[in-house]
Amino acid sequence: MELGGLAATLAIMAVAGYLHTVSGFGLGMIVMGAAGGLGVASVPVLAAVVSLVTLVNSAVALPGSGRSLGAPRILALAVGIAPSIVLGVWLLSWLDATFTALLTLLLGALVLSGGISIGLQPQPRRAESPPWSFAVSGALTGMCGGLFGVPGPPVIYHCYRQPLPLETIRLLLILCFAITSGVRTLYVASQGGLTADVWQLALWSMPVVGGATWLGRRYPLPCSAGLMRRLAMLTLVGLGVAILLKGTFLLITG
Repeated sequence: MELGGLAATLAIMAVAGYLHTVSGFGLGMIVMGAAGGLGVASVPVLAAVVSLVTLVNSAVALPGSGRSLGAPRILALAVGIAPSIVLGVWLLSWLDATFTALLTLLLGALVLSGGISIGLQPQPRRAESPPWSFAVSGALTGMCGGLFGVPGPPVIYHCYRQPLPLETIRLLLILCFAITSGVRTLYVASQGGLTADVWQLALWSMPVVGGATWLGRRYPLPCSAGLMRRLAMLTLVGLGVAILLKGTFLLITG
């Protein structure tokens, strides 16, 4: 990777890591949307790097917070996530080798739907959903995570519908992303997918994301949760539309 591309990617990582810490979402979608849209690295390499740096973000953001998250919710999410990760990674390999334009369109659709889901502000349910519903949202999240290293809109929307404190939801999403990233990284490693390119970019990115995460915990933005959601929504919708336009161009010209 050229120096300019590396600097741009690290800047994106820093912004995404900070926003992810203060809001509970955004790291993977912002990195994949911005860096993937710029074409600074291939989608498989970026997805593997996102998984690794998400683990760093979670390791800094989560300590001391596990008791409030609820073992049944965590177990149900993990049961749904693990098997669908494998299918998502296989689908990524197939699409990257044969249908690059379609892969770009899918990435754009994921980022766009992520922005829309953040802006929907679903009304919380009166009672918490049963564990099986967390497993279903976990399975859909695992598919998104396997494809792009990005746990997608299903789990964000599902968690925000629960009658839980916002801080619990934020931490639950970070833990869900950590489970997805951990399972994906282990599977990709077993398939020989953690290449030199992945480790080179990841080793540059990890301290940047770790520092941004620390700043997010220590110095959160002095703005309301509603404003944070709107900023995240506009960012992701803009990135999603740009990537969809790029994918459409590739489809027409390819």
